[in-house]
Amino acid sequence: MDSQETPPLKFLHSQSILNRVKLNLFRRLSTGELELSLAPGQQGSLKVRKDGTVLDGHHRLCVLAERGQDIDHLPREIMEKSHEA
Repeated sequence: MDSQETPPLKFLHSQSILNRVKLNLFRRLSTGELELSLAPGQQGSLKVRKDGTVLDGHHRLCVLAERGQDIDHLPREIMEKSHEA
């Protein structure tokens, strides 16, 4: 994303329903590895709506936030809402 102001991230799912096994697997990774896995262009990149609602990356963001990282300024891919008929 460019240097424009990015909205804060909003989690689509509550932390209480996140998969504990996935969280524990991601907790084994370094902060750098987690941030790289969320980078635009990666298969599991951070995907959000224009308003900052997280669509993909919840578990990794949760672990980064636990570590005190500023997740609101991570590069992200903006996904347009699909209009279903």
